[in-house]
Amino acid sequence: MDIRYSTGPKDMQRYTTEELRREFLIEDMYRPDAVTATYSHVDRMVVLGIMPVNQTLSIDQGIDVWANFGTQYFLERREAGTFNLGGPGVVVADGQTFELDFEDCLYITKETKSVTFQSKDPKNPARFYLVSAPAHKVCKTTFISMKDANKRPCGDAAASNKRVINQFIHPDVLETCQLSMGLTKLEPGNVWNSMPCHTHERRMEIYTYYAIPEDGAVMHFMGQPQQTRHLVMRNFDAVISPSWSIHCGCGTSNYTFIWAMGGENQAFDDMDNINVPDLR
Repeated sequence: MDIRYSTGPKDMQRYTTEELRREFLIEDMYRPDAVTATYSHVDRMVVLGIMPVNQTLSIDQGIDVWANFGTQYFLERREAGTFNLGGPGVVVADGQTFELDFEDCLYITKETKSVTFQSKDPKNPARFYLVSAPAHKVCKTTFISMKDANKRPCGDAAASNKRVINQFIHPDVLETCQLSMGLTKLEPGNVWNSMPCHTHERRMEIYTYYAIPEDGAVMHFMGQPQQTRHLVMRNFDAVISPSWSIHCGCGTSNYTFIWAMGGENQAFDDMDNINVPDLR
């Protein structure tokens, strides 16, 4: 497991490109028949990339659960949300079987002892993107398809940010402890995912970008409003966004991203907007 310790805004001002990428960027998440794991000490979030091809993979495969979490199993004191970003796949959670097609989502509650992942077709393997947050109550493991998501169209073509925010793991859709997750799709010809940008002083976020052409990229902007920095991100990369950091992106073409939030509340609109003229 890759451990990322918390970085403060003052330290980040001195970072080189390599240091910035090492602290916040998560790359190479999907490896055949392997689970990759990144533990962020920012609100103790965990990011997994799970790509079963010929094997059935466990959520804790290759992870020393006791050493990293001090628990007997991965979700003993955690909840998780997973999206399938590849071919058809199957998730089995404590004996319950869920079939996930492309962009389907599964919320997995605290105290789920066994979670396994497999692909239906080794030639078109599933790619499971999973984010886990600490939890203090048991909810209900729930499958959410795109049609079940709460949809919020926003932006406009004149500002190059026409998009639909699909809220999957969200209070308007189902009950969770603290985790919220959703999927935002930009319309063709639109490249900004959020501008004006904002911060979440009471919550952190983790993003993963995908549907990016092989020769394309997304410029992910972060940092304090008067000390902005950027990361060049490729298809399926993820990024840790602390509460003190802005977060917005601009792509070489339209793209899709998944956001995951954890912190003090689940109020989606609890944000501190930054006016464009105030950015530096």
